[in-house]
Amino acid sequence: MTRSLQAVAYTRSSTLESAPDGRRLGLETSRGTTPRGVEDHPRFFAGFLTSPQVASAGLLAVADVAGARYYQQQLRSSLDPVVTGNGDRLRFESFSGCGGVYARLDVLTAGLDGGEVGHGTTNVDVNNPLRDALSRIGSDDPLHMRVGPDEMAVTTLDGPVVEKKVPLPDRWLRGFAEAQVTAAGFDLRAELPAAEAVRFLRSLPRSGARGSSRGVQWVVPAGRVLRPTTRPVPGAVCLPGPERLVALQRVLRHASALRVYGPALTGTAAAASAWEVVLPGMRLTLTLSPEVSRGFSGEGGVLDALATDEAAEDAELISVLLAWEPRIDVGDLSASSGLPAERVRAALVRLGTSGRVGYDTAEAAYFHRELPYDADRVERHNPRLRAARDLVGAGAVVLDGTLGTVTAQDGHAHRVRDDAGVLSCTCLWWAKYRGGRGPCKHALAVRMVRRGAVSGQAEVLVDGGAR
Repeated sequence: MTRSLQAVAYTRSSTLESAPDGRRLGLETSRGTTPRGVEDHPRFFAGFLTSPQVASAGLLAVADVAGARYYQQQLRSSLDPVVTGNGDRLRFESFSGCGGVYARLDVLTAGLDGGEVGHGTTNVDVNNPLRDALSRIGSDDPLHMRVGPDEMAVTTLDGPVVEKKVPLPDRWLRGFAEAQVTAAGFDLRAELPAAEAVRFLRSLPRSGARGSSRGVQWVVPAGRVLRPTTRPVPGAVCLPGPERLVALQRVLRHASALRVYGPALTGTAAAASAWEVVLPGMRLTLTLSPEVSRGFSGEGGVLDALATDEAAEDAELISVLLAWEPRIDVGDLSASSGLPAERVRAALVRLGTSGRVGYDTAEAAYFHRELPYDADRVERHNPRLRAARDLVGAGAVVLDGTLGTVTAQDGHAHRVRDDAGVLSCTCLWWAKYRGGRGPCKHALAVRMVRRGAVSGQAEVLVDGGAR
């Protein structure tokens, strides 16, 4: 697995301090992106929280996921959560070290009091002493939150800097991209009231508990409850690795509802799902990959968007129109850009591969953010995409109607068939996953050549005056 060393520097450690008017939570930021460009320590918010204990529990849940591995647990994981200011809310996001769980805490307008929310994205320091202090926040404790350095810290940047060297896997950044593509295909499948939500989530096995199952389970909505089922019946939702929802335990006593999102099931294969706990002025969502051993980074949902030059050009145009919106309206972008809605969506998928947009299942809409990492690595280190481009460059693809033949370096020919836009292949990858983890390199290569052939034909028509 490709890794790089990411320096995450803070002017000081995040702290929770006592004050005459309550407690003051200072969350320190690292280098990040804002509308004014890259800043060393951007400030996103300074004000009170309307539900301090709930916000503390939600932030700890996001930090729990950042420090957890639900697969190969013997390996350590420690990544600082990402925070985005969208003007009317704060979003705290993290990925598990194994890449199979995506967590997001949305602190909405109703959860913030007395402060203006800025725009931008960066890392936020959640250290062990801070975690201990947050866990002791009482229900009546007023809490003032500052995300980013205060004015005094801005004038004393020559002081001590807390720096962490974080081994950042490329799959972590790719996971952000794949998670938003996956979530965009979800619909609301069930909503449980508080009592049922607590009962259901507390009935799930914890990681490492005796008798806990790491396999795939299924649940089906029945009125206002969820009932287990042994197979994916119509209307069922996949619960892959139920012990991975353990981070939700932190906020259960504050929950007012549990919402479950997932795709329409078309077979017996495991599927991803999202589990959202509704809190006072906030939402905490965990999105689970289809299997415990299967991180989002290998799902392949973004490969088609990455493989088209058209989407790349459209993404450049759409990126100029983004303005840190908390809710991106595809219709508005279509009108502003002059592009059809389907091309806008493809451009947003491509922007998602560099961490520039995420997807909010509660609002069924994309939102703008800019991850503070080298986004170019996503495409550069995607092995299937690189392999497909190598095949195209070597002239290994021959088209014959709906059939494409791809000759590998060893001389073995693979047949790729186009059935109403759905490509299948005779290779082992397709035989194993049946398209469930995105297209294989041969299908990608055929799609690239086919699009290039259509584009070239259009150019000939124009140059030849046939139009």
